Amino acid sequence: MMKQLLLMLLLTLPMIAWNQSREVWLDHADKFYEKEDFHNALLNYKKALSDTAGLKNLTLPYEIERTTLKLKNKDHELQSKADSNRVVPLKDYINHQIASCYLETADYKKAVEHFNLTSSFDSYPDDLYYFGVSQMNVDQHEGAMQSFEKYIASDTYSDSLLRSAQLCVKGCEYAMNKENIKVKVVVELADTNVFNKGTASFAPMYFETEDRVMFTSARDGGVIFDPEKQVSAFLCDLYWTESDGNGGWKEAKNFGRPLNSAQHDASSTFSKSNSIIYYTRWSDQNRKDQNIYLARMVDFKFYESFKLPESVNVPGYKSINPFVTESGTTMYFSSNRPGGEGGMDLWKIKLDENGMVTGEATNLGRPVNSELDEVTPFFHQVSSTLFFSSNGHNSMGGLDIFKAGVDIQNRRFKTPVNMGVPINSSKDDSYMIWDSMMEKGLFASDREDCPAGHCYDIYEVTNEPIRIILNGYAFDIETDEILPNTDLTFKDIDFKFEDFTIKTDEKGYYRKELDQMQEIFIKAQRPSYFADAASVNTKPITETTTILQDFYLRPIPTDEIELDGIEYDFDSDKLRDRSKEILDDLYDFLVLNNNLVVEINSHTDNRGSDTYNRNLAKRRAKSCVDYLISKGVDKSRLVAKGYGEDEPNYLKNASKKAVLDDAGNRIYLTKAYIDAEPSEEKQEEYHQRNRRTSFKVVGEGFNVQSN
Repeated sequence: MMKQLLLMLLLTLPMIAWNQSREVWLDHADKFYEKEDFHNALLNYKKALSDTAGLKNLTLPYEIERTTLKLKNKDHELQSKADSNRVVPLKDYINHQIASCYLETADYKKAVEHFNLTSSFDSYPDDLYYFGVSQMNVDQHEGAMQSFEKYIASDTYSDSLLRSAQLCVKGCEYAMNKENIKVKVVVELADTNVFNKGTASFAPMYFETEDRVMFTSARDGGVIFDPEKQVSAFLCDLYWTESDGNGGWKEAKNFGRPLNSAQHDASSTFSKSNSIIYYTRWSDQNRKDQNIYLARMVDFKFYESFKLPESVNVPGYKSINPFVTESGTTMYFSSNRPGGEGGMDLWKIKLDENGMVTGEATNLGRPVNSELDEVTPFFHQVSSTLFFSSNGHNSMGGLDIFKAGVDIQNRRFKTPVNMGVPINSSKDDSYMIWDSMMEKGLFASDREDCPAGHCYDIYEVTNEPIRIILNGYAFDIETDEILPNTDLTFKDIDFKFEDFTIKTDEKGYYRKELDQMQEIFIKAQRPSYFADAASVNTKPITETTTILQDFYLRPIPTDEIELDGIEYDFDSDKLRDRSKEILDDLYDFLVLNNNLVVEINSHTDNRGSDTYNRNLAKRRAKSCVDYLISKGVDKSRLVAKGYGEDEPNYLKNASKKAVLDDAGNRIYLTKAYIDAEPSEEKQEEYHQRNRRTSFKVVGEGFNVQSN
């Protein structure tokens, strides 16, 4: 009997010890997972899973902090809610956590394999959604769409993931549309000896000039404090390189201490106005604690960096990926702090003259930010375009690079546009930067397989040739008839090219291809018509674009054109300030219509002698002409004429159209007509209408060649 008891004890002890080991591994794995150390969590979950005996029957409480999958940088408000009283099979739990770790470490092939298993578990209905996410990231978009549609149609979807699933369906549709392939865009892996040494390289950013780039890399030879505990190849440092003048890059250099800290130092930006580098720092001990730091530079040497205040770095939340505008007055960054749209959002905050943040950070809001993640902002100053990465909107898988122009009228960003293939892939693509002309750029991507399953590399991109076509028609504004042979004169506001003129064809149509980065003033002229003008700015344009610009020309009238508001002191030819404002508008008109000769004429009412009224009117007309000449109008284009009371005005209605008598003739405000008016108030109104200053065109073709 004793022998049997002893034998049973010997057989039981290893199982007890094994169960205790499994509990230790699980405890370690859960702690690593909670700290977002998913690599070590995965190792311990695998050890716990290796003992399959008895796992089917063991259950544990469904605890939200252990079992809810947290996508990269996901806001806790988006996490699935679960009944804390639920229990799940322990084996299901471990398999789910292993699948989650693979997704968190971007080992998407293995994530697909494991979520394919766990998505069939009743314990984890949301794993069907994450199965679709994993499929997207290995370019299985058709299968991913089926997974998302099945998840959306199920009775067990989470409200918090429903909108995300719908966005992912849009992304799958976008990825399967061959029209979104930019065949003329060239993407190449950047120089491995400079940028892509080590285990990861990412976050390129211009450093002082476009010929110098700083970036983040984990490679041998970095800054470490404890060689026995730290491995430089797995620790991020900031590096820089510069052009070799032959289309390549010189050897990369580590910024060294104190900028690099033997922690993870990454995703940097440089402010030229203050010689400051802003960058992200975190440690392996607490990956959730990621903050933006500031370091001042003098002669390539740095003062000790310090963490920006809580207006940027909200305790308990991540703040990463700073970018400072060329003016040095605004910093964009990404954070999952409260008050956003969900996940990581893009924010901005003002910088003072010393480069310190001032005021409170502002969320960029819709349509830039989505329910998911927006990171790695870069504002292209010349084109006023924001580039960033997101796994929301219509991402093809993981993070895609998007661009959003500025709606100047509403002072907000426009709807983001996916940059398409080959800039984007089914993996993570981010950290996009462009040169000023949008010809060359750099970005980071994990599209290539690597031993760890996920590692960023830096890529160089050559943009497709951007064609800008300007076209339109010339019309008679009163009849809408087309105007053939209309002259269109192009003037470069920045004086980069000489003025040139083209004509509309027999159908009134014109077409002209423009260059990038131009701001052009265009004037349309035709005999017997006043000119029309427009301005076209190609600086914000970042893709092939067709611009429609029509011109509407008004026929030159034979009548005089009144200058409403020209006023003088009583019995004086001195212009009042209000009169000068009206003449300033006439000056602009004469500059635009530089081919016209005009008569400035002045009229008085019929009170007073004819001779006196004519002399006063002529002096007043000359005052107007002298003022226009003082502003630069050639005196040969101006004729001063004083009519006195000789040409009375005619009666007009509220729309300033002539009132006609029964015979269809104009009714002129003659002395007889005014004296016959019984109302003294009306009589004074008619006298006032006769006291006027006008202009009319008396010649065309003046000095056109030299103006």
